[in-house]
Amino acid sequence: LLPPLVRRTIMIPLGWVVGLGLMQDLVTTTLSNFDFLNPLLKFVYLNNGLSIPGAIAIFVVMAVIYIYWPPARANAQKRVNNLPPAGRSTARFAAILVVVLFLIALPSLAGLYLSQVLDDVGLYVLMGLGLNIVVGFAGLLDLGYAGFFAIGAYTAGVLTSPDFGHPAFLPSWWLAVPVAIFAAMAAGVLLGIPVLRMRGDYLAIVTLGFAEIIRLLLLSDFLKPFVGGAQGILDIAKPVIPWVTSFSPQLKIAPVEVVHPEQFYYVLLAGCLLVAFVAMRVKDSRLGRAWMAMREDEDVAQAMGINLVATKLMAFGMGASFGGLGGAIFGAQLGSIFPQSFTFIVSVNILSLIIIGGMGNIPGVILGAFALVGLPELLREFSDYRFLFYGAALVLMMLLRPEGLIPEARRRMELEESREEEAAVVETKAAVKPAS
Repeated sequence: LLPPLVRRTIMIPLGWVVGLGLMQDLVTTTLSNFDFLNPLLKFVYLNNGLSIPGAIAIFVVMAVIYIYWPPARANAQKRVNNLPPAGRSTARFAAILVVVLFLIALPSLAGLYLSQVLDDVGLYVLMGLGLNIVVGFAGLLDLGYAGFFAIGAYTAGVLTSPDFGHPAFLPSWWLAVPVAIFAAMAAGVLLGIPVLRMRGDYLAIVTLGFAEIIRLLLLSDFLKPFVGGAQGILDIAKPVIPWVTSFSPQLKIAPVEVVHPEQFYYVLLAGCLLVAFVAMRVKDSRLGRAWMAMREDEDVAQAMGINLVATKLMAFGMGASFGGLGGAIFGAQLGSIFPQSFTFIVSVNILSLIIIGGMGNIPGVILGAFALVGLPELLREFSDYRFLFYGAALVLMMLLRPEGLIPEARRRMELEESREEEAAVVETKAAVKPAS
């Protein structure tokens, strides 16, 4: 019954209080690395939860931030818009620089556990951006994305692992990555050729069958001499950065081998930035507009002169190549791969994070990966109850934001138009019913 501003000013700070109270172990473990924050932690937390003064302080601080942040952000945006073009470019460059510096420093701030969580999130961001091209941009429902993920991982593993009694084919993991990307891209094009005339559910069933075929082939005795069968591939090479050196205890300079989660974070960050840049550039290109036209209506797109064959194959190939890149990084991160790591649930998770984040929107994919992959890991301290909290969070997301957390502008407009039409129909029925 309260006004919206008052209701949100109460509920959002209250949510922060509950969240920080439930995440006590994670927050204290992460922030205890900074000595200057220890007095603040002692003030906020007791041994078994928040202190009363700490809870009140969190509530007041978050309420003040929520009240004053929207007008402050609007004023800052207005000032930036009033700047000359050179000033706006400088402000934009400064903002990008701050974000890049924060991302570079994040593993040092987060610690070992959160770095591992960020690695898992980054891997799904990488694959989500690839599947977003197929599903979000082109409108092709693909439930077999785990197959491309497996092809990339096994290609890099076979080329760099001496697990089969012979030396590795390639001396460096970096040389295997382009081969893995090309192999996944070729598989995507080969899958796209026989399904060019399929749409909707039929396309989803075929792509699902493709992923299962890949998994069963990896488990088969026929390919066991080449891919290891159920035993998988071990001793996959790690990325080695030759132009960065570290001093050993014997004072010898040696290249750095990427082993720890904090180090793999930078490999995944580079991959995500590369894929996000390519996706952003392609989205605004002629090819991206052709994908969106095909997503809306294939018949009209073809009538406008769009080559559906080439456009679909480009979507399948580009999306699959990003999945191959994610598979190559995944194999190097674990050092070993098995067919059980590429089941149908992987494809479902990637598709789910796109839907939750906002289909067709690149920032939405990133936020969806944090919600779908990062949230269960952060809730791991609740043991058997973490899926209860996780399921409740997903239900709230779908009730409050059915179009996704950050929906694409075009999809937001379509949903608003459909809601207005439904409201008009309901009003018309309500007006006609008493008269009748």
